[in-house]
This record gives sequence, C-alpha cells and structure tokens, in this order.
Amino acid sequence: MTSAQRLSRAAIVGLVVVFIAVSGFALWSTQTTSSAARRAVAASELADHYQQAMKAMIREESLEQTYLKQPSQLVRDEYDTATAALVSELQLVNRDSGDSGRAGTARVLALHELQVQSVHRIFAAADRHDTAAVNLILSQELEPRFTDIAEVLTQYAEAQHDKSVAALTELRSKVSFSATVRPLVFLVGFVLVLLLCWVLRQVRRQLYRQREQAVRDSLHDPLTGLGNRALLAERFDEALHRGSDDSRTGLLLLDLDRFKEINDTLGHHYGDQLLTQIGPRLQRILRAEDTIARLGGDEFAVVLPDITGLDAAMLVAEKLRYALTAPFIVDGLNLQVEASIGVVVSGEHGDDASTLLQHADIAMYVAKKQNIGIFPYDPDADGHTPHKLTLLSDLRRALERRELVLHYQPKISLRSGEVCGVEALVRWQHPQHGLIAPDQFIPLAEHTGLIGPLTDYVLDAALTELHLWSDPSDHIPVAVNLSTRNLLDGRLADKIRALLRHHALAATVLELEVTESALMTDPLRARQTLTQLYDLGIRIAIDDFGVGYSNLSQLKTLPVTHLKIDRSFVTNMDTDPSNAHIVKSVIDLSRNLGITTIAEGVETQATMTALRVAGCDVVQGYYVSRPLPAAELASWLRTRQGRGGGPERRGTPGPALLPISVPI
Repeated sequence: MTSAQRLSRAAIVGLVVVFIAVSGFALWSTQTTSSAARRAVAASELADHYQQAMKAMIREESLEQTYLKQPSQLVRDEYDTATAALVSELQLVNRDSGDSGRAGTARVLALHELQVQSVHRIFAAADRHDTAAVNLILSQELEPRFTDIAEVLTQYAEAQHDKSVAALTELRSKVSFSATVRPLVFLVGFVLVLLLCWVLRQVRRQLYRQREQAVRDSLHDPLTGLGNRALLAERFDEALHRGSDDSRTGLLLLDLDRFKEINDTLGHHYGDQLLTQIGPRLQRILRAEDTIARLGGDEFAVVLPDITGLDAAMLVAEKLRYALTAPFIVDGLNLQVEASIGVVVSGEHGDDASTLLQHADIAMYVAKKQNIGIFPYDPDADGHTPHKLTLLSDLRRALERRELVLHYQPKISLRSGEVCGVEALVRWQHPQHGLIAPDQFIPLAEHTGLIGPLTDYVLDAALTELHLWSDPSDHIPVAVNLSTRNLLDGRLADKIRALLRHHALAATVLELEVTESALMTDPLRARQTLTQLYDLGIRIAIDDFGVGYSNLSQLKTLPVTHLKIDRSFVTNMDTDPSNAHIVKSVIDLSRNLGITTIAEGVETQATMTALRVAGCDVVQGYYVSRPLPAAELASWLRTRQGRGGGPERRGTPGPALLPISVPI
C-alpha cells in the first residue's frame, strides 16, 4: 500500500470518527439534558405533593376549629374531603419518593389516622356540647399530633424543595453547557470535516498523478524516457489501422554497433549515458507523428505512419544512421557508435504488427551479420520457416528429454600414429524427424538464447561419457566447440572449473575450440576469457583457421595451443597446389609460434601423406574415422590398439557432421 493510499484510508477513518464523535456528543447532550429535565420535573412534582399535603393538613385544622364553633354536616363533609386530599397526596409522595420519603410518609399517615380518630371524637363531644371533653382531646391529642405531623411534613417538604431546586440548577447548568459547547463541537467537527475532505481531495489528486505516472511508466523506458515495447505496439497498431490504400506504415529496428565494447571498456555508466542521448538525436530527424521506442539493451524501434513506401522508409533509415555517426560526448569522452537497421513496410512485408516486427528483427540481424548498415526485409534471407520454428519449440523439450546425443571423431598424431584426442559432435535424435544434423538446429539455438543450456548439456555429456572410451589413468582429451557468446560470458572459466570439479577430472582432458570470427567480435574480451581458460590448464584451439578475419599480430597474443586448418584447404590439397601452399604456410607459421597444427577433413591416403610431408602434427577426418557414439568409439579404440595403431577407416566416407559451436 502506498503512502497516498494509507493517507486516504486515514482521512476516511478520520471523517467517520468525526461524524461518530459529533453525533455521539449530540446524543449525549440530548440524553443528559433530558435526564436532568426528568429529574427536575420529578423533584418538582414531589415537592408539589408535599405542599398540597401541607395545605390539606392546614385545611383540616381550619375545618376542625370551624366545626367546634359552628357544628354542621357541611363542615364535616369538607373536613372529610380535606382528609382524603391529604391521604391522596401522601400516597403520591409514597409512590414517587425514595426509601427515606416512604418512611416519613408512613409516619405521617400513622399519626394522621390517629388524629382523624381524635377529630371524630372531638366532633362527637362538640355535638354533645361536652366542652370539657373537647378541651381535653384538643389539648392532649390533637394539638401534639398536629405539631408532629406539621414538623414531619415541613422537614420532608423542605428537603424535597432543596432537591427540586438542585435538580433545576443542574438542568439549567446542563442546558447552559449544551448551549455553549454544542455550537463549538459542531464548528470543530465542521472544520475537521473540511480539513479531511481537503486531505481526501489532495490524496485523490496524488493518486491520480500516481496512476498517470504508472501508466506512463508502463509505456516508457525508465532510463531514456522513450516509449517501450508496449507503447510501440500500441502506436504501431494505431498506425496500421489508420493506414489507407495510398499510404504505408514503416518500421525501423535499430541495434547499436560496438555498444557492448563501450560498456565493457568504460562501464555501464557510460553506456547508460550514451543511451539517453540516442533518442534526442534521432527525434531531430523524425516527424512529430513518428514514434521512437527502446525495446531493451541497445535496441531501438521507430514507427513511421503514413509514408509512401519502402523508399521513404529507407531514406529515413539512412538519415538516422548518418545522425548516429557523429560522436557522443559522455563525461568529456567522445564515444562513437553506428547502427544496424532493419526496415519493413506494411503491405509489402506483412500486414500485422507481429509479423512486421518479426521481419524487421530478421532484417536487422542480416544487416548486422553482413555489416551492411541498412537492410530491407527479404524473404530469401529469412531462415525462420515454419519447420524451423517447430524445431525450435521441440528443441526446448529435447534438452529436457535428453534427445541430443554426442558422437566423437578421433584425432591421430602423424608422428606416433596414436589417438591424441577426439572432437565431440552433437546430433539430435528427433522422435518424428529422425536424426537431425547440427547445422539445422545449432543456428536456431544461437539466435534464440537456447545455446547456453545446449552448451551445458554438451559439456556435461562429453565429460560424463569420457570414461566409456578413455583410460582413467590416461584420459584422451575431448574437444568441444564454443561460439561467440561463450567468449563474452565473464563466468565461463568459473563454470567450466566447477564442471571439471563435479566430474573429478583434470583440466587437461578438455580442449575448447573457437572460430576466428568469434574472436573478432570482441577481441579484448575474447583474449581475457581465453587467458582465464588457459590458466586453468585447458587447451585452446582456433577452428577453421584460414577462412576468418584474424591477423598474425592477434594470433601471437592469444593463448592458443592448437590451430585447426579448415577442411576447404585440406580436402583437395593433393590436387590443388594453391591449397597445398596455404596449408604448408599455416603449418610453418604454427611451428614457429610453438602451436600444434590439426588438419580436418582428411578423407584420402594421399591427403594424409601430403600433410605428413608438410609437417602437420595431427589429422582428423573420414579417412581416420567418421564420428562414432561413445560405445562404438571405445570398440574402435580397442580394435585399433589390437591392430598396432595404424589409421583405420570405418566404412565409406559420407557427408561430414558439422562441429557444434555452442557457449556455456
């Protein structure tokens, strides 16, 4: 949960709390005032009952005196009414008062009953004109009881009057407090509500900005600020849908050349700073409606809506490539890069975004591989046929199911005639298509990233099967070919060291072969990687020597132990003097540098003899043996030892297997 979301939740909770607090205060104030009012009313009513009882008692005494002076039935009836009123008021007091009030009421009622009896007797004496009896009852009974009743009623009436006054005082206090505080509470609540509503509004604005930023981040590259793959797809689809019969949509896919060299030499800081300058420079060439996006790494794409056709797209590509040739200044250093650009146009190279992007990627790959700068998509250059795509999908499962098998081609020393090593070659035993040659699936693996797992597979399998055909006390070295990506992997030496340790094998049992073209991709890193491997004790061979681009100065600085002469020079050197001279020159060069020469593609005795005369050290080819599974290789080695170690041909020569070229 973000801070804005937490603040929003706190504001909502605050609003609820304020609402509950204000409502609670209003309810409490109302209930408190109402309760105080009820108590005041009850106290006032009880005090009134006492007052009415006092009046009734005084009325009784007055009627009693009147009857003594002027006896009459009317006076007696009025006296009885007053007596009933006094009893009624006392009963109401007894009902509404507390325990102490009930005790006093009971005492008054008891005294009053006795007094009524005495009054009835005094009335009877008055009727008899018995003055002495009247005076006696009056002095001994009525006057003392009246005094007692008056004192009790007065005491309780005064106490109840005090309670009534206190209840009224409390009521006035609460009414006054409520009248004073209630507006203040509502004012504070109103202010708090306004404040919390303002907070909620600010939070809502912040969340809106965050959502906008999140949407922008989801569509833009965080380093360069350019659109990313998602924005490219969105704009590309829009441009394709808006296109008409008279207009086309172009797509340019750019990949920087020599960018990795900058990263590796100067560090990623310089590389990142360089990438941030690519977009502004390209945007100066493009129109406002064009879209440039960074797809990742040093790969960019440009969508060109509403163009006339391929020529217009090619013209823009040329301008963009030319714009990138000017140096970029990063921290005072002049950095120079170029770009390989693949060009596609809707209607001509595809109609949907997915197809056009795939074709642009293929065109860019051809431009980079052939070093031609700009290349429009050409179906003839597209090796991504449905069959190959199916193979690529199957290859992933083949690694898991261990459908790949290794065959080994022996190498023979021309001096001793002994087997001095083998080269591991991979084949794919496909469950539907049968045995598939490596040239059909290795390029797919190299181009898609499966080459890493494939190399791990081959190295592990080769070192595992080593004991099947090699004496543990004197292992015959096994050679595995590596590709360009291996040499760019800074962890290569550590991974191979761990693999050798896992199989409990010395580094001398492993020979790694790299091609000249792989060395030329990044000479500095290649030299560093090969030096690390050489320091482990691993033998290093340059494969297919003579057909690449290496030079002599580079060759002498590399930690190379073996040089393999390409089969194109070896196969017919006995009939082609030019090839024979090339082979002899390579052999002499290697001898002077202290490097062992290996001739591959030896298919006849004449070629074998010519190589021996030229001073070649090691040969391999169908004349010696075609590639064999590990178990057959073991049998071949035993047979060869039994026959004295001479060259052994295994059947008729067939099409040679391509050596694998795989990275760790």
